[in-house]
Amino acid sequence: MSATISKDVLSKSLRMSFGSASVREVFTTPGGDVFQRSGRENDNEDELKWAAIERLSTDDGLRKDVLKQTLDDGKVVHQEVDVTNLLLKDKKKLMESILKIVEEDNERFLVRLRDSIDRVGIDIPKIEVRFEHLSIEGDTYVGSRALPTLWNATINFVEGALEKVKLIPSKKRVVKILHDVSGIVKPSRMTLLLGPPGGGKTTLLKALAAVPDKDLRVSGKVSYCGHELSDFIPQRTCAYISQHDLHHGEMTVRETLDFAGRSLGVGTRYELLKELSRREKELGIKPDPEIDAFMKATAVAGQESSLVTDYVLKILGLDTCADIMVGDQMRRGISGGQKKRLTTGEMLVGPAKVFFMDEISTGLDSSTTFQIVKYMRQMVHIMDVTMIISLLQPPPETFELFDDIILLSEGHIVYQGPRENVLEFFESVGFKCPERKGIADFLQEVTSLKDQEQYWFRKKQPYRFITVAEFEEHFSNFHVGRELFDELEVAYDKSKAHPAALFTERYGISNMELFKACFSREWLLMKRNSFLYMFKTFQIIIMAIIAFTVFSRTEMKVGQIADGNKFCGALFLCLINVMFNGTAELALTLFRLPVFFKQRDSLFYPAWAFALPIWLLRIPLSFMESLIWIVLTYYTIGFAPAASRFFRQFLVFFALHQMTLSLIRFIAAIGRTLVVANTIGTFTLLIVFVLGGFIVAKDDLGPWIKWGYYVSPMSYAQNAIAINEFLDKRWSTSNNDTYFSEETVGKVILKSRSMYLDEYMFWICVIALFAFSFLFNFCFILALTYMNPSADSKSVTMDDDKSKTNEQGNRNPKESTEKSSASTIAMFEGIDMDVRNNKKAGKKRGMVLPFQPLSLAFNHVNYYVVMPAEMKAKGTEETCLQLLRNVSGAFRPGVLTALVGVSGAGKTTLMDVLAGRKTGGYTDGSIIISGYPKNQSTFARISGYCEQNDIHSPHVTVYESLIYSAWLRLSPDIREETRKG
Repeated sequence: MSATISKDVLSKSLRMSFGSASVREVFTTPGGDVFQRSGRENDNEDELKWAAIERLSTDDGLRKDVLKQTLDDGKVVHQEVDVTNLLLKDKKKLMESILKIVEEDNERFLVRLRDSIDRVGIDIPKIEVRFEHLSIEGDTYVGSRALPTLWNATINFVEGALEKVKLIPSKKRVVKILHDVSGIVKPSRMTLLLGPPGGGKTTLLKALAAVPDKDLRVSGKVSYCGHELSDFIPQRTCAYISQHDLHHGEMTVRETLDFAGRSLGVGTRYELLKELSRREKELGIKPDPEIDAFMKATAVAGQESSLVTDYVLKILGLDTCADIMVGDQMRRGISGGQKKRLTTGEMLVGPAKVFFMDEISTGLDSSTTFQIVKYMRQMVHIMDVTMIISLLQPPPETFELFDDIILLSEGHIVYQGPRENVLEFFESVGFKCPERKGIADFLQEVTSLKDQEQYWFRKKQPYRFITVAEFEEHFSNFHVGRELFDELEVAYDKSKAHPAALFTERYGISNMELFKACFSREWLLMKRNSFLYMFKTFQIIIMAIIAFTVFSRTEMKVGQIADGNKFCGALFLCLINVMFNGTAELALTLFRLPVFFKQRDSLFYPAWAFALPIWLLRIPLSFMESLIWIVLTYYTIGFAPAASRFFRQFLVFFALHQMTLSLIRFIAAIGRTLVVANTIGTFTLLIVFVLGGFIVAKDDLGPWIKWGYYVSPMSYAQNAIAINEFLDKRWSTSNNDTYFSEETVGKVILKSRSMYLDEYMFWICVIALFAFSFLFNFCFILALTYMNPSADSKSVTMDDDKSKTNEQGNRNPKESTEKSSASTIAMFEGIDMDVRNNKKAGKKRGMVLPFQPLSLAFNHVNYYVVMPAEMKAKGTEETCLQLLRNVSGAFRPGVLTALVGVSGAGKTTLMDVLAGRKTGGYTDGSIIISGYPKNQSTFARISGYCEQNDIHSPHVTVYESLIYSAWLRLSPDIREETRKG
């Protein structure tokens, strides 16, 4: 009995001591070795702490854990840890204990995690994805009708309107992207999606992820565990990883992943942990401390920073750049390969169990691609994840990591099944992969008209081009195809589906947590764009100085009608400046829309959660800018001196600025592109100004347009500040004019401008301005909710005549190759090279552009940038970060040089330095062109730099782009006829 009491008292005391702080060390007696406790005592202490944690309530117990920590003097102590409030150093220690060497420890960690779940008999949800008779098609214009000319746009608009009312048939051509494809994507098996560009891989992945392009028509059936897409929320059950890297350049890599993990939530991790803890208690199983701590740290929703972020950073190799800004066109940031990995990690931090990864290896070296795919394979096999990865040209060692292959070409599935049987299938058709040929490259080329013949191995039979449709028919008779279609004929048993496999809630966290997450991100983005807001403040100060200099108080007389005209002009100038100071919101909103559309479609958050923080955080800015303007101009210009009039004018300017910001944001959401939004914005502001009551008075407007006066927000602002000024007592002197003899000078001025004459109308006008602000913000939210990105999926189809000509030309690829030019000038990354074909020197030669071969040498080139503030905050003392260290080399004419290196090694940085494209930082070392020091002004004329960023004008054809670029390279003395020839 006494033993029981003492145990209960001890447990109670442990709970009291551990509950007072998130981390508390167990008492250790100071002194030498004499006072060191035995290992048995440490074990007893560990058992007591675990017992104390188990006695806590369920929620508290799932937040506490016991971890071993090694002190600086080598002592090992036990710590009780609140896993939801781990410090950065604590997370780092835990991750180092779990993944000390990522290449070796990741699989071991996942096996430990899976074993802890399996030993208590918990089933992990598995999801099987099926698609049956899936066809996708779209409409496109043919030939030149698809070009974005003014004439085509007008004709297309008129024809589209007539097509809506069924007056004329559609002149668009139907283009089929996927042709009646069927298949199964099974869990626990890595599936590789292969196919040439334009084969329909992205379209298939989007259709399976339930995010197809809106202007495409989809038919067929896609199901998850037998449930159709309408039965659950597919965007949360699966994750589509786009091949386009869309991120906020102002945020760091860690901040981007933290926000994604916070918004997507934890899914069923908390319920899994809760059930796991309950069964472990029932069975008397002591959990693995590290695994238990990891599961608890990743199961709590709403955390600003989760341990999942650190895990994903580790396995994707992004831990070295975790605190560096992502960067964009105007900011230096991480490399292209690192951005591609960040795009993948943004979805991995979420709770999805199905992943559709589209071209995740673009910009990555083969070694990094292999490592990432290996980690994905471990995740798929151990944690029963369902995954399809689309790769364009995977290296052989990466190809061997996959279990299943889907070969897609021209919208047809040529093969789907185990990787081991793919060569057997093509050999059954008559094509064999050479021994030293990569299988992935063989699969890409065997369906091509140009490359197919070289793989034909039945020499006794004449070769005939095998079309994609014939391959598809052969596969249906192949044993792998028959097994696949037999399995598709049997419906999936829904009773086998795990209850937690499919998500039915639209968002991962509560509305309040979504608002908090978006609010904190918006506040962070505002701080990172502080220069913009500082510049706007400086701008309004300069404009205020100009305003009170032009309308100086010493020159502003009062009491007469002529004096009132000057004050009307001053008030109008104030309105224009306050209103135009909010137009910077247009570009700021447009730059964030691509990321918003991506995250909205992935159900990170709803539109209101994105819009409300922007609205609320702009209120202090409106307050500050309006206050600065009114303080600098009100008494210096000489407006009504009463304090009440001062604050009332400030209220009008504040309401006007809020209205302008909301209007500009609404225009940005409607336009969605800079050109369209600027056009709409300019037209809207012009209408607002003209109908505002100052340029044209209300009584001077025609009856047909007078309604515009009442819908113009500026008319209410103009009336409010005019009433505030001219109904002051200093404008109350009687008018000497016989026509207006019974009215004061102030009312005469107001009446001459067709403005309101009553004091109470001031408050109505202010209320109207705030009402407009609410209306435009509400419309902004509606536009973000229902409108889609302006980019569409419409393709351009060639004319029939041109298409037939090309088909005839492609029937004999060798002839077209022989007719090609015998001399080619190649300019690669700033190096001019003369590539000549000596075998055909005696034949008729094409045009050869004369140029002098040049060599390029660089010696001890170093490149430094200012140390990022995030790295300084981590304790880095250096002021500069060196990106290139004593790099030397030489490029000779006639020698093709390959610059290779892992992602982030500095390849692009070196090319930028050699090409003279770096605008920031500091460069030293020597760059020599054929023995002469490099002169950037002349070097730019003899070099061509092909950057990895594809930046082109979207409104010109490929031919027009090439012609324009070629013309710029030619000498100005060349005649126009020669240029066109």
